[in-house]
Amino acid sequence: MKQLTLTIIAALLSLGMAQAQNNEEMATFRTWAMTPPMGWNSWDCYYSSVTEKEVLQNAQYLVDNDLVKYGWEYVVVDIRWYCNHPSLGGGNYNQRGDQDYVLDEYGRYLPSPSRFPSCMVDGKNEGFKALAQKIHDMGLKFGIHIMRGVPKSVMGSTYKLKGSESTPWSQVYNGTTSPCTWLKDNLLVKNNEAGQTYYNSIMDLYAEWGVDFLKIDDLSRPFYTDEIHMIRKAIDQTNRPIVLSLSPGKTQYQYAGECLENANMWRMMDDLWDNWSAVDAVFNEAHAWETVTRPGNYADCDMLPLGQIAMTIGDAGYTAADNGRWTNLSQNEQLTMMTLWGICHSPLFFGGEMTKNDAFTLSLLNNEEYHQMHKYGEDAHQVMNDEDNGRVAWTSHIGDTRYLA
Repeated sequence: MKQLTLTIIAALLSLGMAQAQNNEEMATFRTWAMTPPMGWNSWDCYYSSVTEKEVLQNAQYLVDNDLVKYGWEYVVVDIRWYCNHPSLGGGNYNQRGDQDYVLDEYGRYLPSPSRFPSCMVDGKNEGFKALAQKIHDMGLKFGIHIMRGVPKSVMGSTYKLKGSESTPWSQVYNGTTSPCTWLKDNLLVKNNEAGQTYYNSIMDLYAEWGVDFLKIDDLSRPFYTDEIHMIRKAIDQTNRPIVLSLSPGKTQYQYAGECLENANMWRMMDDLWDNWSAVDAVFNEAHAWETVTRPGNYADCDMLPLGQIAMTIGDAGYTAADNGRWTNLSQNEQLTMMTLWGICHSPLFFGGEMTKNDAFTLSLLNNEEYHQMHKYGEDAHQVMNDEDNGRVAWTSHIGDTRYLA
């Protein structure tokens, strides 16, 4: 088993905090995430069933434990917030025949009122406006997950395309079968004016709600170049700084240039869970992407499956008495994971129910020297990989301060 210990080599000279600037002109969207994005995401603990109450209690934990000062600022509602979650069945993605999707008159997903009651104002669904405002009032930023594409529900419907109401939906979607192999909600969007109009309409809606972070799924494996370009244009035309995360991995190395030109972060791995073999596999991927990461662009090792996770009925073996499970990673394995994610500048998104954290878990999140390395370390790279003896070493520096992992 690989063991990785973070050694801080403190310099007597003053700490240089300035990031090396890239020689090329910096795209505006890169300035929205000059250090790796950090926060909480609902997937690892609540799958597709998270509620407004659960989102807010995790946001409050970030505030109450003074984690915002270290950079833990995003609160992200993951998959299928537009679907009324059933009391029984449905699995991780809540896939059933009677989905009861919530959409507006333009065929755009809206949050489920049964799970996010603040969306309803005077009998009208106003989306995530109120929840985003609550998050912002805490000094935090608000994010959501969406699937790539347009809802299948628009086929043969009376929904109108926002911004081009007379355009038939057949001009927007390509084919009548979802290309996604694991969730069949959406159809491929055509790379044409109607397709761009659709993406503009949903990004305008999210900007109106106050969204600061957007995780888009089924986008980078395979790599949907046309839709990624449309999404980049759609976000930019809103004039709102919405950080873009492409998911899931494994993103192919040949698309590194596309990632740098269009996204703030992209997944180098498939979904990562709480077992050592999954963490172990990240070492080679992080090494492969080490020369690509730069301020504003980050290869993403995926969320941190720490603390209390798998808290929904969709999890295999779940019982109400269990209320999920504690991470299966040992404390040494958790330290190893945090150290690798930190020195290679991966975004950090905590996946567990934070209100159940113990002292050790909290200690992984509030180490000042660690966060300096994570945010500002330069020239982070692997210097040794001794597979036979299970030893790996990385290094980076801030001025004359050298970090060895």
